[in-house]
Amino acid sequence: MTVQLKTSVARATPIIAVDRAAFKALAPKLPKATQNWLATCGFSGAPDSFALVPGADGKLGQVFAGIGHVAHPFALAALPKALPEGQYHLSDEGLAIPAEQAAMSWELGAYQFDLYKPRSRPAAVLLLAPGAEAERGLALATAISATRDLVNTPAEHMGPEELAQAAALVAKQHGAKFKQIVGDALLKQNFPAIHAVGRAATRAPRLIELNWGSAKHPLVSLVGKGVCFDTGGLDLKSAEGMRQMKKDMGGAANALGLAALIMALKLPVRLQVLIPAVENAVAGNAYRPGDVIKTRKGLHIEIGNTDAEGRVVLSDALAYASEHKPELIIDLATLTGAARVALGAQLPALFTKHMDTGRELVDLGLKLDDPLWHMPLWAPYQEGIASSIGDIVNTGRSALAGAINAALFLEYFVPEQQDWLHIDLFAWNDQARAGRPVGGEAQTIRTLLAYLEERFA
Repeated sequence: MTVQLKTSVARATPIIAVDRAAFKALAPKLPKATQNWLATCGFSGAPDSFALVPGADGKLGQVFAGIGHVAHPFALAALPKALPEGQYHLSDEGLAIPAEQAAMSWELGAYQFDLYKPRSRPAAVLLLAPGAEAERGLALATAISATRDLVNTPAEHMGPEELAQAAALVAKQHGAKFKQIVGDALLKQNFPAIHAVGRAATRAPRLIELNWGSAKHPLVSLVGKGVCFDTGGLDLKSAEGMRQMKKDMGGAANALGLAALIMALKLPVRLQVLIPAVENAVAGNAYRPGDVIKTRKGLHIEIGNTDAEGRVVLSDALAYASEHKPELIIDLATLTGAARVALGAQLPALFTKHMDTGRELVDLGLKLDDPLWHMPLWAPYQEGIASSIGDIVNTGRSALAGAINAALFLEYFVPEQQDWLHIDLFAWNDQARAGRPVGGEAQTIRTLLAYLEERFA
């Protein structure tokens, strides 16, 4: 941990956090030498900027850090890797950053996926006073970092079995029950769609399940798409399209990250986590375009394209989740390129049957700087996924409204009265920002956690 909870900060270097307005007000009150030094450095309090101020002995005396606003989840994220090694603390001279944001932003600012390439140097350490808010910030950072690690790990070391091992570890850490249905056992236990997509891979497909909590509490089901690598199947992707497909299990990683937070913070819910984990591979027994696949619900899917496999595996998992009649189902999936075309990498697409819930989640996401955007389950487009030889086809008649078509497809496997959120996310940063390096990302889990706390606490 690069954040340590300690009451004594006697030997730590102070950090004075300011925004532009706060620095403008504070600057005239500083010693003249400090004013001149900061002016020479060009420091103005701009977000993600900092200036090192020497003490009388020539050693580092204090740090001025520019932030966007005190409640921003990445307020201090530019500092841990940039500051000299050592211990730091937040000075009372600066703006008061809440302990949750301070802890989370510092930890995530220090994040690096170092499984294969070691860090060039240790990150700086922040000392914070012990307390519930700082601990919550650390819990959030831990879950987000773990989510990123899962997405960043190459498919060679993160296949269906390894994803199951990661889920089992989360279960063990929080006292949840873990089980999995593997390979041909999927057929015996009526998960034919998951089996069909994953059967061509040398690594067996499976349905991973975690259960946690008291029977007296409302049931919440999290469903995460766990396609550990997606070649596109027989409808093979291009080399460019396949390059980052290790991240196609990003929905599963985010579901596990959210589940870890729910259990760590002991929300009063009964939690079920379902992850259909497969590799969409090419082999002689791969499922084919034109095939008709039976699902757990009994509906028959015509395969229009084997590269639209995520919605096929999710169909069985959503049907299974619905059988338990939960208060809420949330599925998270790196489902469509169309959602990225519409909203870009930073905005996951949210689909819900209830407009008021959509507005509430969008507002909450904006407040927490963990955004998502409400998209319509536009019923007239259902005719675009009708099949002449099955109940439904896994591709639309055209490329138009691709994210909506995928959401409407999933809706077939959720009962009309069932409360359900579908989130089509990217799970990836395509450009670096403070605390958010290029690579795997946790998206919407802070917003969903806050929503669940408001709804069920």
